[in-house]
Amino acid sequence: MVEVNTNAFGKIAIADDKIIRFEHGILGFPDLKEFTLIFNIDKGVESNIKWLQSLDEPNFAMPVMDPSLVIDEYTPMFDKDLLKPLGGNLDPENLMMLVTVTVPKEITQTTVNLRAPIIVNVEERKAVQLISDDDTYSIKYAIYDKIKAKKAGE
Repeated sequence: MVEVNTNAFGKIAIADDKIIRFEHGILGFPDLKEFTLIFNIDKGVESNIKWLQSLDEPNFAMPVMDPSLVIDEYTPMFDKDLLKPLGGNLDPENLMMLVTVTVPKEITQTTVNLRAPIIVNVEERKAVQLISDDDTYSIKYAIYDKIKAKKAGE
């Protein structure tokens, strides 16, 4: 069990099996290697946005989300060697893909970075953030209208 006094969530206790390790850190923050996912549950409803909370730097938490919530058939391309830090079982059912979320002052301008997803080996709790070889995906993909339309359709 690890206790962290975070800026955004106060003091939290993280079980060892909830720690996600980035061997090479994340883009822009190579020294931040241990994280946990914090799920924001308000009134019993889980939010689309989760928080990737650093255990190395308690003041660093980054909003992330499942890209399938905003884009169908998201399949970024990577050199297979870049996935080695994830360890063994790389079956798609064992991998979780997340994208970072940017929420500016004007919420309607919210975007996700589809070009540099975070890939987590759920079984081994190892992760990497990679830049896709496929330039089809945008760094600033607008999501506000897409999420609003999905909620309206539910």
